[in-house]
Amino acid sequence: MFLTKVSLSSVVKKQYSYKLKAYVQVFMTLVFLQLLAILFSLNGVGMMGSSSENIEVEVHYYSADIVVFFTMLWGFITAILITTKAYRNDDFAFVTNRLSSNLSNLLFLLTASIIGGLTAMLSTYLMKVILYLFVGQQTYVSTNVVGGPVVLLIGILATSFYVFLFCALGYFIGTLVQIHKVFVVLVPALFFGALFLGEASGNTEVVTNFFSFIFTESSISLFIIKIIVTCGLLFTGAFVLSNRMEVRQ
Repeated sequence: MFLTKVSLSSVVKKQYSYKLKAYVQVFMTLVFLQLLAILFSLNGVGMMGSSSENIEVEVHYYSADIVVFFTMLWGFITAILITTKAYRNDDFAFVTNRLSSNLSNLLFLLTASIIGGLTAMLSTYLMKVILYLFVGQQTYVSTNVVGGPVVLLIGILATSFYVFLFCALGYFIGTLVQIHKVFVVLVPALFFGALFLGEASGNTEVVTNFFSFIFTESSISLFIIKIIVTCGLLFTGAFVLSNRMEVRQ
Protein backbone atom coordinates (compact mmCIF):
# COMPACT_ATOMS: atom_id res chain seq x y z
CA MET A 1 0.00 0.00 0.00
CA PHE A 2 2.92 2.36 0.52
CA LEU A 3 3.42 2.39 -3.27
CA THR A 4 -0.03 3.96 -3.72
CA LYS A 5 0.33 7.72 -3.61
CA VAL A 6 -2.77 9.91 -3.64
CA SER A 7 -2.25 13.50 -4.73
CA LEU A 8 -4.20 16.41 -3.32
CA SER A 9 -5.43 17.48 -6.76
CA SER A 10 -6.86 14.05 -7.57
CA VAL A 11 -8.69 13.86 -4.24
CA VAL A 12 -10.11 17.37 -4.68
CA LYS A 13 -11.22 16.49 -8.21
CA LYS A 14 -13.00 13.33 -7.02
CA GLN A 15 -14.68 15.11 -4.14
CA TYR A 16 -15.75 17.99 -6.37
CA SER A 17 -17.23 15.62 -8.95
CA TYR A 18 -19.01 13.70 -6.22
CA LYS A 19 -20.51 16.83 -4.69
CA LEU A 20 -21.82 18.06 -8.03
CA LYS A 21 -23.80 14.83 -8.32
CA ALA A 22 -24.73 14.35 -4.67
CA TYR A 23 -25.87 17.92 -4.00
CA VAL A 24 -28.21 18.16 -6.98
CA GLN A 25 -31.07 19.07 -4.62
CA VAL A 26 -29.27 22.36 -4.03
CA PHE A 27 -29.87 23.36 -7.64
CA MET A 28 -33.48 22.22 -7.46
CA THR A 29 -33.89 24.63 -4.56
CA LEU A 30 -32.32 27.36 -6.70
CA VAL A 31 -34.88 26.79 -9.45
CA PHE A 32 -37.74 26.94 -6.94
CA LEU A 33 -36.49 30.16 -5.33
CA GLN A 34 -35.90 31.87 -8.66
CA LEU A 35 -39.37 30.93 -9.90
CA LEU A 36 -40.79 32.29 -6.65
CA ALA A 37 -38.78 35.49 -7.10
CA ILE A 38 -40.08 35.85 -10.66
CA LEU A 39 -43.62 35.51 -9.31
CA PHE A 40 -42.95 38.32 -6.82
CA SER A 41 -41.36 40.41 -9.57
CA LEU A 42 -44.52 40.35 -11.71
CA ASN A 43 -45.88 43.21 -9.58
CA GLY A 44 -42.87 45.26 -10.60
CA VAL A 45 -39.89 46.48 -8.61
CA GLY A 46 -41.03 50.09 -8.82
CA MET A 47 -43.73 52.27 -10.33
CA MET A 48 -44.71 55.80 -11.15
CA GLY A 49 -47.96 57.33 -12.29
CA SER A 50 -49.69 60.47 -13.37
CA SER A 51 -53.21 61.48 -14.24
CA SER A 52 -55.19 64.25 -15.83
CA GLU A 53 -58.91 64.84 -16.26
CA ASN A 54 -59.64 61.76 -18.37
CA ILE A 55 -56.32 59.88 -18.48
CA GLU A 56 -54.53 57.91 -15.80
CA VAL A 57 -51.14 56.39 -16.52
CA GLU A 58 -49.24 53.89 -14.39
CA VAL A 59 -45.72 52.77 -15.28
CA HIS A 60 -44.33 49.65 -13.62
CA TYR A 61 -40.64 48.81 -13.75
CA TYR A 62 -39.54 45.19 -14.04
CA SER A 63 -36.07 43.80 -13.43
CA ALA A 64 -34.30 40.73 -12.03
CA ASP A 65 -33.36 42.48 -8.77
CA ILE A 66 -35.57 40.25 -6.63
CA VAL A 67 -34.30 37.15 -8.43
CA VAL A 68 -30.70 38.22 -7.79
CA PHE A 69 -31.48 38.84 -4.11
CA PHE A 70 -33.07 35.40 -3.73
CA THR A 71 -30.08 33.85 -5.52
CA MET A 72 -27.60 35.53 -3.15
CA LEU A 73 -29.69 34.35 -0.19
CA TRP A 74 -29.64 30.83 -1.67
CA GLY A 75 -25.85 30.94 -1.99
CA PHE A 76 -25.50 32.11 1.61
CA ILE A 77 -27.73 29.32 3.00
CA THR A 78 -26.16 26.66 0.76
CA ALA A 79 -22.67 27.55 1.98
CA ILE A 80 -23.82 27.26 5.60
CA LEU A 81 -25.45 23.89 4.93
CA ILE A 82 -22.35 22.25 3.45
CA THR A 83 -20.40 23.09 6.60
CA THR A 84 -22.78 21.04 8.76
CA LYS A 85 -21.78 17.66 10.14
CA ALA A 86 -24.07 15.69 7.83
CA TYR A 87 -22.40 17.14 4.73
CA ARG A 88 -18.90 16.90 6.21
CA ASN A 89 -19.35 13.19 6.83
CA ASP A 90 -19.80 12.66 3.09
CA ASP A 91 -16.09 13.40 2.65
CA PHE A 92 -15.19 10.30 4.67
CA ALA A 93 -15.96 8.22 1.59
CA PHE A 94 -12.59 9.44 0.26
CA VAL A 95 -9.01 9.48 1.50
CA THR A 96 -9.15 13.09 2.52
CA ASN A 97 -8.19 15.82 4.96
CA ARG A 98 -9.57 19.23 5.88
CA LEU A 99 -7.70 20.97 3.08
CA SER A 100 -9.03 18.80 0.27
CA SER A 101 -12.54 18.96 1.74
CA ASN A 102 -12.44 22.75 1.93
CA LEU A 103 -10.99 23.12 -1.56
CA SER A 104 -13.68 20.87 -3.06
CA ASN A 105 -16.33 22.88 -1.21
CA LEU A 106 -14.84 26.09 -2.59
CA LEU A 107 -14.95 24.73 -6.15
CA PHE A 108 -18.52 23.54 -5.67
CA LEU A 109 -19.64 26.93 -4.35
CA LEU A 110 -17.84 28.68 -7.21
CA THR A 111 -19.67 26.47 -9.72
CA ALA A 112 -22.97 27.03 -7.92
CA SER A 113 -22.36 30.79 -8.00
CA ILE A 114 -21.74 30.78 -11.74
CA ILE A 115 -24.89 28.74 -12.37
CA GLY A 116 -26.89 30.97 -10.03
CA GLY A 117 -25.60 34.16 -11.66
CA LEU A 118 -26.32 32.83 -15.14
CA THR A 119 -29.87 31.70 -14.39
CA ALA A 120 -30.65 34.86 -12.42
CA MET A 121 -29.78 37.13 -15.33
CA LEU A 122 -31.46 34.91 -17.91
CA SER A 123 -34.63 34.97 -15.79
CA THR A 124 -35.33 38.42 -17.22
CA TYR A 125 -36.21 36.78 -20.54
CA LEU A 126 -38.62 34.38 -18.86
CA MET A 127 -40.16 37.33 -17.06
CA LYS A 128 -40.65 39.17 -20.36
CA VAL A 129 -42.40 36.13 -21.87
CA ILE A 130 -44.72 35.81 -18.86
CA LEU A 131 -45.56 39.51 -18.97
CA TYR A 132 -46.25 39.35 -22.68
CA LEU A 133 -48.45 36.23 -22.52
CA PHE A 134 -50.29 36.52 -19.21
CA VAL A 135 -50.19 40.01 -17.74
CA GLY A 136 -51.98 41.61 -20.64
CA GLN A 137 -50.44 45.06 -20.33
CA GLN A 138 -48.46 47.10 -22.81
CA THR A 139 -44.81 46.21 -22.22
CA TYR A 140 -41.76 48.10 -23.42
CA VAL A 141 -38.30 46.61 -23.27
CA SER A 142 -35.29 48.83 -22.67
CA THR A 143 -32.37 47.62 -24.79
CA ASN A 144 -28.79 48.75 -25.15
CA VAL A 145 -28.28 48.86 -28.89
CA VAL A 146 -24.54 49.41 -28.64
CA GLY A 147 -23.54 46.61 -26.29
CA GLY A 148 -26.51 44.40 -25.49
CA PRO A 149 -24.60 41.07 -25.29
CA VAL A 150 -21.69 42.75 -23.51
CA VAL A 151 -24.02 44.24 -20.90
CA LEU A 152 -25.62 40.81 -20.38
CA LEU A 153 -22.22 39.15 -19.92
CA ILE A 154 -21.12 41.82 -17.44
CA GLY A 155 -24.39 41.34 -15.57
CA ILE A 156 -23.85 37.57 -15.38
CA LEU A 157 -20.26 38.08 -14.23
CA ALA A 158 -21.19 40.62 -11.56
CA THR A 159 -24.12 38.55 -10.28
CA SER A 160 -21.95 35.42 -10.09
CA PHE A 161 -19.36 37.30 -8.05
CA TYR A 162 -22.03 38.66 -5.72
CA VAL A 163 -23.42 35.17 -5.15
CA PHE A 164 -19.89 33.85 -4.54
CA LEU A 165 -19.31 36.62 -2.00
CA PHE A 166 -22.39 35.55 -0.06
CA CYS A 167 -21.26 31.93 -0.36
CA ALA A 168 -17.91 32.87 1.16
CA LEU A 169 -19.65 34.74 3.97
CA GLY A 170 -21.99 31.82 4.63
CA TYR A 171 -19.10 29.35 4.59
CA PHE A 172 -17.18 31.44 7.12
CA ILE A 173 -20.19 31.82 9.42
CA GLY A 174 -21.08 28.14 9.05
CA THR A 175 -17.55 27.17 10.08
CA LEU A 176 -17.80 29.44 13.12
CA VAL A 177 -21.07 27.79 14.12
CA GLN A 178 -19.51 24.32 13.83
CA ILE A 179 -16.75 25.35 16.22
CA HIS A 180 -19.20 26.55 18.87
CA LYS A 181 -22.99 26.80 18.78
CA VAL A 182 -22.90 30.13 20.58
CA PHE A 183 -22.13 31.77 17.22
CA VAL A 184 -25.67 30.89 16.07
CA VAL A 185 -26.87 33.65 18.37
CA LEU A 186 -23.72 35.78 18.54
CA VAL A 187 -23.27 36.49 14.82
CA PRO A 188 -26.85 37.77 14.16
CA ALA A 189 -26.74 39.69 17.44
CA LEU A 190 -23.52 41.44 16.45
CA PHE A 191 -24.85 42.25 12.96
CA PHE A 192 -28.24 43.61 13.96
CA GLY A 193 -26.79 45.20 17.09
CA ALA A 194 -24.31 47.17 14.99
CA LEU A 195 -27.15 48.32 12.72
CA PHE A 196 -29.38 49.40 15.60
CA LEU A 197 -26.60 51.10 17.53
CA GLY A 198 -25.42 52.91 14.44
CA GLU A 199 -28.95 54.09 13.67
CA ALA A 200 -29.59 55.15 17.24
CA SER A 201 -26.35 57.10 17.52
CA GLY A 202 -26.64 58.53 14.02
CA ASN A 203 -23.25 57.04 13.13
CA THR A 204 -24.07 54.78 10.19
CA GLU A 205 -20.95 55.56 8.21
CA VAL A 206 -19.31 52.20 8.90
CA VAL A 207 -22.24 50.19 7.55
CA THR A 208 -22.79 52.62 4.68
CA ASN A 209 -19.14 52.56 3.68
CA PHE A 210 -19.09 48.77 3.76
CA PHE A 211 -22.08 48.44 1.43
CA SER A 212 -20.72 51.20 -0.79
CA PHE A 213 -17.38 49.42 -0.96
CA ILE A 214 -19.05 46.28 -2.31
CA PHE A 215 -22.21 47.32 -4.13
CA THR A 216 -21.48 50.73 -5.69
CA GLU A 217 -18.20 50.08 -7.50
CA SER A 218 -18.44 51.45 -11.05
CA SER A 219 -15.27 49.83 -12.40
CA ILE A 220 -15.76 46.14 -13.20
CA SER A 221 -12.03 45.39 -12.79
CA LEU A 222 -11.88 46.98 -9.33
CA PHE A 223 -15.12 45.24 -8.42
CA ILE A 224 -13.64 41.85 -9.32
CA ILE A 225 -10.49 42.56 -7.32
CA LYS A 226 -12.52 43.59 -4.28
CA ILE A 227 -14.68 40.47 -4.43
CA ILE A 228 -11.71 38.15 -4.93
CA VAL A 229 -9.78 39.68 -2.02
CA THR A 230 -12.82 39.63 0.28
CA CYS A 231 -13.74 36.05 -0.63
CA GLY A 232 -10.10 35.02 -0.26
CA LEU A 233 -9.98 36.41 3.28
CA LEU A 234 -13.27 34.76 4.24
CA PHE A 235 -12.33 31.34 2.85
CA THR A 236 -8.85 31.55 4.36
CA GLY A 237 -10.38 32.30 7.74
CA ALA A 238 -12.79 29.38 7.32
CA PHE A 239 -9.94 27.03 6.35
CA VAL A 240 -7.90 28.02 9.41
CA LEU A 241 -10.88 27.65 11.72
CA SER A 242 -11.77 24.24 10.27
CA ASN A 243 -8.28 22.97 11.12
CA ARG A 244 -8.89 23.97 14.73
CA MET A 245 -12.24 22.19 14.62
CA GLU A 246 -10.49 18.98 13.58
CA VAL A 247 -8.23 19.16 16.65
CA ARG A 248 -11.21 19.78 18.95
CA GLN A 249 -13.00 16.69 17.69
